[in-house]
Amino acid sequence: MLNWYVLRVGTNRETSVRKRLMSKIQTQDLAEKIPELLVVTERHTEIKAGKRRTVERKVYPGYIMAQINVDDEGRVPPEIWHLIREVPGSVKFVGHNPDEPDKPTPLSQAEVDKMLQQVALVNAEEEGAVAIEYELGQMVRIREGSFENFEGAVEELFPEKGMVKVSIMVFGRPTPIDFEVWKVEKVEK
Repeated sequence: MLNWYVLRVGTNRETSVRKRLMSKIQTQDLAEKIPELLVVTERHTEIKAGKRRTVERKVYPGYIMAQINVDDEGRVPPEIWHLIREVPGSVKFVGHNPDEPDKPTPLSQAEVDKMLQQVALVNAEEEGAVAIEYELGQMVRIREGSFENFEGAVEELFPEKGMVKVSIMVFGRPTPIDFEVWKVEKVEK
């Protein structure tokens, strides 16, 4: 029976612990007992100082998701239990019962579905789209350029270009102009 479990690891050590676990799983031929280990991430494209860059952030910092083949009673096989406990990096099962340490609490199906949906979203995500934190109708101020300190309302969002269309008042008339996301800021009320 395959169940998903959460392993707690030292912060910022998720990737290195996952690599060590994967290496030990391969060398000890345990791939059928622990078929998947995931560090769930999401991609964000940011524009800072006019430069676009894509960064990957961990959705669950300090945790690794592990799919483990357990027995009918939900007990983790002893070889998997020892493998996980012996890897350096403070690896522990989340939700384990001190009375039955080899029987940790698995993730619910809803939690598994949410996690796998996040993984699928990252894998299918269009490269280059920028996460825009503005909403239609929101008031923004232009930070630099010819229209510096002008205020206006966001009319359209262009995440694929990293731009927003803002309607500002020029010579007493509302004028829609496209700006790069990093050139505008929210107006605090």
